[in-house]
Amino acid sequence: MPSTQLQTERLVLRQWNDDDLWDLADLNADPEVMAHFPAPMTAEQSAEMLGIQQSLLDAGRPAYFAVDIWSTSTFIGFIGLNVPRFDAAFTPCVEIGWRLKRDAWGNGYATEGADAVLKYAFIGLDLPEVVAFTATGNTRSRAVMERLSMSHDPAENFEHPALPVGDPLAPHVLHRKARSR
Repeated sequence: MPSTQLQTERLVLRQWNDDDLWDLADLNADPEVMAHFPAPMTAEQSAEMLGIQQSLLDAGRPAYFAVDIWSTSTFIGFIGLNVPRFDAAFTPCVEIGWRLKRDAWGNGYATEGADAVLKYAFIGLDLPEVVAFTATGNTRSRAVMERLSMSHDPAENFEHPALPVGDPLAPHVLHRKARSR
């Protein structure tokens, strides 16, 4: 079974535990953190998310890892993999994603953790490709995708099918990264 813990120079990406619920709920309820999503999440939605991620990691499947700063054991968010549950030209696929507390922004944590997750995806899970997508206005996440050397073809940009036509969050960019040989 693949590892459910990754470590970088500054971060530990680990299995979730029940004590993470309130930190995750606070993260998912922050309107600024959730600005590029349809709405902040409720505590109940965060609890459901935590349980799903625990189960997926236990099964060695693509999932989000809880992320702590290694030196302080401070929870800062999550980084990991997800299998999108909608139909698009690029699905089925595995996507990489991240969500960090505002006070963790601007420190390179998303890029550092996502780089470790990409290595895990390609080596530990033997995936041939990982995608990333976000609302076109999410410049912070787009910058992380670029720092990860993910390729972007504007012809692959898409309208997110889970959002209503005309929703300002519906236009999305798609980035790809293939496993190198």
